[in-house]
Amino acid sequence: MNRDLEYMFVKRARVWIPDAEEVWKSAELIKDYKNGDASLQLMLEDGTKLEHNLDPKTKNLPYLRNPDILVGENDLTALSYLHEPAVLHNLKVRFSDSKLIYTYCGIVLVAINPYESLPIYGSDIINAYSGQNMGDMDPHIFAVAEEAYKQMARDERNQSIIVSGESGAGKTVSAKYAMRYFATVSGSASEANVEEKVLASNPIMEAIGNAKTTRNDNSSRFGKYIEIGFDTRFRIIGANMRTYLLEKSRVVFQADEERNYHIFYQLCASSHLPDYKNLRLSSANDFFYTRQGRSPVINGVDDTKELCNTRNAFTLLGINESYQLGLFQVLAAILHIGNVEIKDRDSDSSVIAPNNVHLTAFCELVGVTYQDMSQWLCHRKLKTATETYVKPLPRLQATNARDALAKHIYAKLFNWIVEHVNKALITNMKQHSFIGVLDIYGFETFEINSFEQFCINYANEKLQQQFNMHVFKLEQEEYMREQIPWTLIDFYDNQPCINLIEAKMGILDLLDEECKMPKGSDDSWAQKLYNTHLKTCNLFEKPRMSNRAFIIKHFADKVEYQCEGFLRKNKDTVNEEQINVMKASKFDLLVELFRDEDSATSPTGPQGTGGRTRLSVKPDKGRDKSKEHKKTVGCQFRNSLQMLMATLNATTPHYVRCIKPNDFKMAFTFDPKRAVQQLRACGVLETIRISAAGFPSRWTYQEFFSRYRVLMKQKDVLNDKRLTCRNVLEKLVEDQDKYQFGKTKIFFRSGQVAYLEKLRADKLRVACIRIQKTIRCWLERKKYLRKRSSAITIQRFTRGYQARRLVKWMRRTQAATTIQKNQRMCVERKRYRQKQAAALVMQTILRGYMARQMYQGLVRNQKAVIIQRHVRGWLARCWYKRCLESLVYLQCCFRRMKARRALKKLKIEARSVEHFKKLNKGMENKIMQLQRRIDEQTRDNRAVHDKMSSMENSHTAESEKLRTELHKLKGVEEEAKNKTNQVTSLLDELEKLRKELTATQKEKKTIEDWAQKYRKEMETMVSELKEQNGTLKKDKDELNRLIQEQSQQMTEKMARAIVSETQQLERDLNEERSRYQNLLTEHLRLEEKYDDFKERMATNPSKPGHRRTDSTHSSNESECTYNSEYTEEGSRTSDDVTRGIDTSLTLKLQKRLTELESEKQSLRNELETKEDQFLRARARDDVEFKKARGAELEYESLKRQELESENKKLKHDLTAMRGSLLSGTSAGSSAPGSPPYKVLLDQLNSACEELDVRKEEVLILRSQLVSQKEAMHHKETMTEPSVYAEEVSKLKDADELKQACIGLKDTNRSPRFIHKSLDVSDLLNRLRSAAPDFHKLNEDGEMWLVNQGLKETIRLLEHQAQTQRRAYDSEVEVLRGELQNVKEENNRQQQLLAQNLQLPPEARIEASLQHEITRLTNENLELMAEDPTASQEARVIILRRMVDLMEQLEKQDRTIRKLKKQLKVYSKRIGEMGAGQAEGQTSPQQTVDEPIRPVNIPRREKDFQGMLEYNKEDELKLVKNLILELKPRGVAVNLIPGLPSYILFMCVRHADYVNDDQKVRTLLTSTINSIKKILKYQEDTQVSAMLEHETIQGVSGVKPTGLRKRTSSIADEGCYTLDSILRQLSAFHSTMCQHGTDPELIKQVVKQQFYIIGAVTLNNLLLRKDMCSWSKGMQIRYNVSQLEEWLRDKGLMVCGAKETLEPLIQAAQLLQVKKKTDEDADAICSMCLALTTAQIVKVLNLYTPVNEFEERVSVSFIRTIQTRLRDRCESPQLLMDTKMIYPVTFPFNPSSLALETIQIPGSLNLGFLTRV
Repeated sequence: MNRDLEYMFVKRARVWIPDAEEVWKSAELIKDYKNGDASLQLMLEDGTKLEHNLDPKTKNLPYLRNPDILVGENDLTALSYLHEPAVLHNLKVRFSDSKLIYTYCGIVLVAINPYESLPIYGSDIINAYSGQNMGDMDPHIFAVAEEAYKQMARDERNQSIIVSGESGAGKTVSAKYAMRYFATVSGSASEANVEEKVLASNPIMEAIGNAKTTRNDNSSRFGKYIEIGFDTRFRIIGANMRTYLLEKSRVVFQADEERNYHIFYQLCASSHLPDYKNLRLSSANDFFYTRQGRSPVINGVDDTKELCNTRNAFTLLGINESYQLGLFQVLAAILHIGNVEIKDRDSDSSVIAPNNVHLTAFCELVGVTYQDMSQWLCHRKLKTATETYVKPLPRLQATNARDALAKHIYAKLFNWIVEHVNKALITNMKQHSFIGVLDIYGFETFEINSFEQFCINYANEKLQQQFNMHVFKLEQEEYMREQIPWTLIDFYDNQPCINLIEAKMGILDLLDEECKMPKGSDDSWAQKLYNTHLKTCNLFEKPRMSNRAFIIKHFADKVEYQCEGFLRKNKDTVNEEQINVMKASKFDLLVELFRDEDSATSPTGPQGTGGRTRLSVKPDKGRDKSKEHKKTVGCQFRNSLQMLMATLNATTPHYVRCIKPNDFKMAFTFDPKRAVQQLRACGVLETIRISAAGFPSRWTYQEFFSRYRVLMKQKDVLNDKRLTCRNVLEKLVEDQDKYQFGKTKIFFRSGQVAYLEKLRADKLRVACIRIQKTIRCWLERKKYLRKRSSAITIQRFTRGYQARRLVKWMRRTQAATTIQKNQRMCVERKRYRQKQAAALVMQTILRGYMARQMYQGLVRNQKAVIIQRHVRGWLARCWYKRCLESLVYLQCCFRRMKARRALKKLKIEARSVEHFKKLNKGMENKIMQLQRRIDEQTRDNRAVHDKMSSMENSHTAESEKLRTELHKLKGVEEEAKNKTNQVTSLLDELEKLRKELTATQKEKKTIEDWAQKYRKEMETMVSELKEQNGTLKKDKDELNRLIQEQSQQMTEKMARAIVSETQQLERDLNEERSRYQNLLTEHLRLEEKYDDFKERMATNPSKPGHRRTDSTHSSNESECTYNSEYTEEGSRTSDDVTRGIDTSLTLKLQKRLTELESEKQSLRNELETKEDQFLRARARDDVEFKKARGAELEYESLKRQELESENKKLKHDLTAMRGSLLSGTSAGSSAPGSPPYKVLLDQLNSACEELDVRKEEVLILRSQLVSQKEAMHHKETMTEPSVYAEEVSKLKDADELKQACIGLKDTNRSPRFIHKSLDVSDLLNRLRSAAPDFHKLNEDGEMWLVNQGLKETIRLLEHQAQTQRRAYDSEVEVLRGELQNVKEENNRQQQLLAQNLQLPPEARIEASLQHEITRLTNENLELMAEDPTASQEARVIILRRMVDLMEQLEKQDRTIRKLKKQLKVYSKRIGEMGAGQAEGQTSPQQTVDEPIRPVNIPRREKDFQGMLEYNKEDELKLVKNLILELKPRGVAVNLIPGLPSYILFMCVRHADYVNDDQKVRTLLTSTINSIKKILKYQEDTQVSAMLEHETIQGVSGVKPTGLRKRTSSIADEGCYTLDSILRQLSAFHSTMCQHGTDPELIKQVVKQQFYIIGAVTLNNLLLRKDMCSWSKGMQIRYNVSQLEEWLRDKGLMVCGAKETLEPLIQAAQLLQVKKKTDEDADAICSMCLALTTAQIVKVLNLYTPVNEFEERVSVSFIRTIQTRLRDRCESPQLLMDTKMIYPVTFPFNPSSLALETIQIPGSLNLGFLTRV
């Protein structure tokens, strides 16, 4: 131990002392160390005191322990004290406590095998590490892979990842994950998915090159170097694999608890499948080569399934099924030859039994003869200079020869597979760079070490030398970059050991020389080694007890090698005749394997136990193959190792050292002894030693200032932080050699950071003591003041208490006197009250006796009344039940009749629709006729143009006439306004009527309540009679029989009445149908006449065809929007209108009939005469209102007709004028036809066309309003027809009327009790006939009295029935009157229809509108009477429609007047222009030269339909100008919101309009792809602002970090802050608002942004141990609060964005809460509901104290959390899905912007678009 740190050995300092079990044990000093002490007084962690003696020679002190805040660091070089115990303890804490398997050690990644599957290799983890710097995230194999990939792309230099370690340490898995990372991140440059093929090579190589050992279930028994090639865009284009030292001896021998290569066991496990029947395989225990290890099965591995995976990988790499079966055939042959039994013939020869089953199977599988194979297995051929001998082999040599052949075949097979895998991975594309992954064996030392351990350790010596040089180079480059004066660092150079092995006369050279000797042996080779190196090299030693072994001092440890077998393994001979037999095979694949075999005796690899060889995939073609084949295994391995080192030296290396934590494969169990051995062997400790030799701790000036600001005084703080740090360090550390100042960093010697941490902790401890002192003083003072205040309060209360006692005594004295006075008064009062009470008792008894007597009399009277009530009630119930049954029967009959009528009515309507369809069959012929008429009209039009010249002179007079008409129209407008005022007065009257109706309804309700009350009293009376009249039970059956007969008669009468009424209705319907057909015929005839007249009068016939009105068509003048439709020009317009009128007329008639029937049903329920009178009065008022309104609407119709006629007249005059102008000729430029004249004439034509378009819009609008009103009203009023009035009118008999009245009265009652009904008259007769039975009554005459009461009740009921009969008679009369009114209304409708058919189409529409308004007004009045609420709503709707219609009419009138004025102006200008041109003398040349300036007439472009057309070749230009190169801010300021989207939408609409699906698809695809291109997303910004930036200054101090670290973000220069995120969010939000984005979409976008911020921040927090601290939790919570404040300012708190940050908030809370007790665990479980169990445990494992006052989370607490969260059902995924996108809901908000009004600015450069 360096004695420079003796001042650190004070009391409570912690040190490391050696220990036999734990290697190093922690202890604490209990006494200060003084210079010269021979021992240290220590206390172990378990409390044991110990005296540690120092070495008397060196006096080295024990290693100091690092502060707790440095324990568990990501980088071992961040430790202040760099030594072996610190490294070991740091790895143990991270591995055992935090479950972290990766740790940096400078440039080395230390990976400890967890022996457990961890969820840290998914695609989400790959995405998290992609693009990150190596020190930004926690250590991981992905970080190393990303660093290699980034350096390859940045420096354009090839990279290498060197993975080494013991067997079972996880080398293969680490290499596999590195290749997976490259395949995922880079992708493939071709369609062949090379990255999948690279990954698919892993299962193949594991099957043929991996095996189970005692240390590893999947141990790689060969070394491999895979070069993954990349193109210029750094995408995978191919790969190449080189293998080293395949362990061929495993094919023929396995130790206990080990297995042969996996492929053999996979074949044996699948031998029952049909594809492998011909291999003649069975269980692995049946073959010698697979049963020696006695462990044929690996727990958790299905060999059958693994074979399927292997075959799939073969297929993916292009090795077809026939080759696969051939490979399996060769492998099966190897197993069979291993079972060939060779027996002794004598001591010098051996023999194989004839017809050996396994040899036969071997010969059949490989295609050789049985005789040749059995011959050369037991013999060998010796060649001399003159002769050749065949020598038999003893059994042992023959067995060795058989095993050598098996190993040789397997080596060839392995070589062939590797070669074909490389062929599948090779590519024709040019390789720009590559990343190599070296998976090679680590340093090995066993009890018996032989040739294979020698080769392995030799390779590790070379790799360690390269590693040391690279580490030393990086250290020196860092010093030079920081301009620090440095001296050469002394580090271990293992070049002498390498020279001992590979130099001239080295171990390998002497071994090759001994192999060439005829009688060379292992003993003679050992003697040569002793003689050559024992005295000359201190790295070579001879064991004391052996002459056949030697010891080499490697960089990791001393290794003793046994010389036995070295020569044999180095030669690796195979019988030449056996090779010839193989070459002569009929099996093509086997011949291909032995194609390049030249000599059977040439060495190809180590033979015997543990032999290995290097099989080069790419042999040097220029080299002599025979010479190459004769090289020894050692020579070949040395050459291949040199080639490997040359490759590695040409690349930038990255190191992964795999550590095996224990030998028992126990999960997360750390064995310090085994770990120290591997750390020494893999070079990690050497890296630490090199770092410790210089300045291992490096701090930036900002980090140092932030961390140790507490050690500075205010006067020491300067503006220049670098100068401040320099001044402070000079004061704190006197020895300036302990630190150096670089350009950007401060470099410290080992232990100086711990010293500074101690000073900082002492300073903080003193500050804490001072704070505690001050607070305790304050608390004591507060306590004293509180006591003083309490004493004063007690004194005050005591004095008050004494004063109150005095007052109380005085009050008691006075009260005693008062009590004596009052007591005497009470005694006298009591005596008086006793006397008064006695008198009251006597009075009470007397009055009670009299009351009881009176009460008994009342009881007797009450009981008599009760008896009477029950008798009368019984009688009333009997009558009620009979009536109820009759009523039910009547309802059944009536409903049956009603259903039949409905059925007949539906059939009639169906027949009527079919007839209507027949009438329209001739419309096609009519269209053709109209086409011919249009052609004729065209010819007539030419003639009319010729006549226009004659009307030019009359134009002036007509203009004056138009002015006169204009004045008249103004007068008409004033009259229309007066009429509007009249409508207002009528509405007031309507409101008064409604109030009267409400009062009447209230009166009606009062009467109904009285009737109901009276009915209940009657029922009570009848029920009393029923209870007391038991004698009437016998009459009940007779009465029921009579009622049944009466009901049957009534049913028959009702049926006859229904039939007669049905026939009458059918006759009426037929008459109505015939009348309608006549009207329709007349209508068609008039329509034809109208078409002929229109053809003669039309001056501008439209072209035949149709146009499509846009679905979003909008007019700024009309301010109305209607759906797109096809409008036929010419005569088809009138046909469509006629058809609409016919259909609407049919619906009106059906609707009116339905309304009348519903009115009948409502009238039937009216029982009072007063309501009938009110209805009649209302009907009279309605008639008067209709007349008034009809007159008003007729006047409006006349006014519109006059306007239309004037419009036609003006149009006719304009046409005549146009014709006259065109027909006139003139030689000069002023004549008609000249350019100015044509310009003006074109403008007049466009104005006329505009007038036609406006007129057509008005007509279409009116027709649609009429049809919509009729459809809506028809839906509302289509109810089931009611014919109660007709049925009542058919009932003439009194009994029928009575039954009908009862049925109508109780229709809505629920018949819960079905009994036989009782006829009132029959009951009365029976009661009257009961006189002869008087003698049967009792003696008191009680029954007679009951009978008399019953008679009176019956008379009362008869009177009530008569009253109801009269009421229903009057109701029938009213219904008959209503029926007559319906017939009159029907006739009036027919007359009105006939009148409308005689009118022209325009007037016909006007008349229909007037009629519809009148009808709606009448219905409104009726609705007001029936339902005030519904009528009010209907009235509002109708009034709105009326107002809209009147506004449209007024607007059209204004438009007509405006056009008239324009026509006058145009005509005047034409006259002036003609006069001016006649008088002027301008030359024709001058007229032509002058520019023509047409009159600017503001008008809507008629032909623009809101669509844009573009050519397909301009699609890229369109997308580029609108998306890729568009400036959002400029668009938002200068253009309308969403203009690019409107333009794209109009382009899509046009493509859809022309049915160009391909154009629509390509435009949408290009738009989406372009939007994706401009989306930019930077996770680094969010991580830096949310995690690294110190928003609250001074809260979190920076911990010491190592070489692999992120630059601290405390300095704000160039660092993203929270304010930058808020500014970006605000800018994005304002941009969306400026572009008119819907508020709902803005909320969803903000929610998605906040989710990404929270997810990315939480993922980085889970992968960065340095961020998991209490202070960082406070920073995160503050940052989240700022985000919430931003949401609150923008009014977005309810959009769900805050909820997306809940996992991050809970993670920050988890960092801050207490983490000790079970109560804390319960609080954490209840708080962290948004975090998964894996995330909670990960945060707890990563929690790192920043200061010494914080404590780590104990392992037991983490186990408690895991136990309590065990029942949670959640995803095991650790990281949040940053690519998750919430579903977007697009609200439908129609735009108020009309597409035809959009103007495209020239700044967008979209001149290639054409408006359509």
